[in-house]
Amino acid sequence: MVNSKEILDFRKQINLQDTAFPMLQILDNNGKIVDEDGLKRAGLSDDELVQLFKNMLLSRQIDIRCMKLAKQGRMGFFGPTAGQEASQMASAFAFKEQDWLFPGYRDLPQIYSKGWPVWKGLLWSRGHQLGNEYTTDDGKPVNSWFPQIIIGAQYVEAAGVALGLKKKKQDAVAFVYTGDGGSSQGDTYEGLNFASSFKAPLVAFIQNNGYAISTPRKVQTAAQHLAAKGWAVGAPSIVVDGNDAIAMYLAAKEARAWAVAGNGPVVIETITDRLEPHSTAGDDPLRYRTQAEIDSWWKKEPLIRMRKFLTCKKLWDEKKENDYIAELDAMIDENVKKANGVEKQKISSFIKNTLEVPGQVMTEQIKKFESEGK
Repeated sequence: MVNSKEILDFRKQINLQDTAFPMLQILDNNGKIVDEDGLKRAGLSDDELVQLFKNMLLSRQIDIRCMKLAKQGRMGFFGPTAGQEASQMASAFAFKEQDWLFPGYRDLPQIYSKGWPVWKGLLWSRGHQLGNEYTTDDGKPVNSWFPQIIIGAQYVEAAGVALGLKKKKQDAVAFVYTGDGGSSQGDTYEGLNFASSFKAPLVAFIQNNGYAISTPRKVQTAAQHLAAKGWAVGAPSIVVDGNDAIAMYLAAKEARAWAVAGNGPVVIETITDRLEPHSTAGDDPLRYRTQAEIDSWWKKEPLIRMRKFLTCKKLWDEKKENDYIAELDAMIDENVKKANGVEKQKISSFIKNTLEVPGQVMTEQIKKFESEGK
């Protein structure tokens, strides 16, 4: 039998690094600056701060509308994003037009920030083929992979594209998102390991929102921090307050600079919360978490602290917000109408879209369904 002293000696020897990841934070829950140096390093102008907050409001208003559409049976599959606006939109704000985005199914807001029309996002949630066209309304390509439903698969895809960017010597990186549940998938580790081995320019986000559907983070892994997944492959890693927009921007900005300079990938764990159900597919969060826990996170959600910060700087006020939300709602109205006006996908067109060159059986199926008007 091993005695307690031997166990303690063993812990020292293997170095579990219990407190290795202090959390990067620039704004506290009340919007007060707690890291002046971090604010300077972020280097955001007043106009950029306002635009960043507008991007976060865009995400929130789309979320509100999509949840209403889901309750009306008009949405299809949707992963709510309320509570993760800083983790998603503030990090995406640090990347450039030429960078490649690899989102998960909850990461539609980041694609919108690159110019993807909202109506295409609505069609994506409905399973329509046009929802997988990543172009702006005027036909300009959007550098985004499709929102991956297979958990963690986007990490492998992003690592491959990152290596391609390196080989082509492009001034660009790939940036990828998954959740805490996704960090438990083999694909996530394999993508990180590949990118690290070949020093591919990849910035990887693990959005620790507390739950992988109904599985709490503490059940998923015994690791002290999910950022430690990066250590396993030799990649620098950081933990960030995922409800702090400026901290998220700074972490993403400096990670991009590291990666594009040829140093390999960076792993960023964001501490945030999913304030709504996991998805519109029948999830009831009160079966696995308490209302008190949810309420406590609503009090420190990212829009509150950014709004207080901007108001204190006299860059924002209630009238500006109400006016901008009215603009957003009108824009979303138009996009809902456009999505509703798109011709519904037929069985025959669905089969046509499966393969560029259909085989004999599929060709026969297409002819059959077209003859039936389906």
